[in-house]
Amino acid sequence: MIKNLFIDLDDTLWDTYHNNKESLRELYLEEGWQQFAPDYDAFWEEYWIHNEGLWELYRHDKIDKYTLTLRRMREPMPWLASLSDEEILALNRRFLSVTATKTRLVEGALEVMEYLHRYYRIYILSNGFREVQHAKVERSGLLPYIHRMILSEDAGVNKPNATIFRYACSATNSRCAESLMIGDSWPADIVGAKNVGMPSIWFNPRGLECSMEGYAPRHVIGHLKELFQLL
Repeated sequence: MIKNLFIDLDDTLWDTYHNNKESLRELYLEEGWQQFAPDYDAFWEEYWIHNEGLWELYRHDKIDKYTLTLRRMREPMPWLASLSDEEILALNRRFLSVTATKTRLVEGALEVMEYLHRYYRIYILSNGFREVQHAKVERSGLLPYIHRMILSEDAGVNKPNATIFRYACSATNSRCAESLMIGDSWPADIVGAKNVGMPSIWFNPRGLECSMEGYAPRHVIGHLKELFQLL
């Protein structure tokens, strides 16, 4: 019997893509980056693809937070090449401070969380950075439905490492077999849960093709509101 839900935050509940796009646009305009990249949408798409690649490396402990932060600002923005590491970090802090104010959620997130909260203990399990994740949850209206947030920085490892899932269960006095992981990332959320025997639901609104021989998540959904019928 499922008693606990571990739910990813970014792009599962909180709309990371659009919130970050809006946040970076503010920095882009304040800094006058139009002179280097006049088409913001094209600039954003290049940045987003690059950032996603760096997060994949970070998830698998191939780069650390410091390196991710520097590279995601420097590499898609060659006009920042002359800035020191401290100046890059200051820009990133400004970006994160704006990001933390954004409140756009994935469609259906609030209604689904209000419903699930009645029947399960709900925990956020996220690789996101401590300095913004709590603000995202509070300002977007998700906080009343969450018992606790578990971050990779608390566990010392990132999803999909089995250690963070075991840490999350221990910290919340939960059993993996009585818990369910819900997330949008196949490698981080679904494979990670599988590694500790935790069932999962893959939130896959983009219809991605991912699989693992001999394993499938309990359900695959394209919209959060499908959880009304499943849980």
